[in-house]
Amino acid sequence: MKEFAVIGLGRFGASVARCLTELGHSVLGIDLREDRVHAIVNDVLHAVQADATDEETLRALGLTNFDAVIVAIGGNMEASILVTLMLKELQVRKVIAKASSEAHGKVLEKIGADRVIFPERDMAIRLAHSLVAGDIVDLIEVTPEVSIAEFVAPEKILNRPLRELHLRARFGVTILAIRRQEEVIPAPGGEDIICPGDVVVAIGTNEQLTRLREME
Repeated sequence: MKEFAVIGLGRFGASVARCLTELGHSVLGIDLREDRVHAIVNDVLHAVQADATDEETLRALGLTNFDAVIVAIGGNMEASILVTLMLKELQVRKVIAKASSEAHGKVLEKIGADRVIFPERDMAIRLAHSLVAGDIVDLIEVTPEVSIAEFVAPEKILNRPLRELHLRARFGVTILAIRRQEEVIPAPGGEDIICPGDVVVAIGTNEQLTRLREME
């Protein structure tokens, strides 16, 4: 079990905190607003009302002992930057910060955030891909060029062992998992067969994934 702290319990921060708890980890939720703390107090191990922009408060919370701290402060860019900076100065092990814009993200990177995430942008990318390509179930952008795509298996790769398809050699794509109704086959081997209706989870460049999905 790992220990996480989530600073900012708006919709995004609260969702992250609840998800980490459901995955079996210890979560400390922190927000200045009493109503947000009250809303999540029964869903995480600890939830406190505190001003995270106060350095002494951050020290008192003992955040240096946590595996990671997620800065999920929403509309207040100045507070997000200040909290991230103080966490890095306190030598918190890993700081993950939510950015509301590209400019915000660049500042967070420059002050040392270990990872910057763009929830709104990433959701927009997923929605756009799903609308344009009806076979895509989900898509995670790893970099602007590389993605992990979850899509309905094209007909040309059905009913044959993976070793016969040579997908990595032909397309440069690696199959990470196969989802079959309620069953998930992680890291499928050469003898695994993709069946009609299966959903494939694969990683590759966007061009490589498109070629595989549209293969004839």
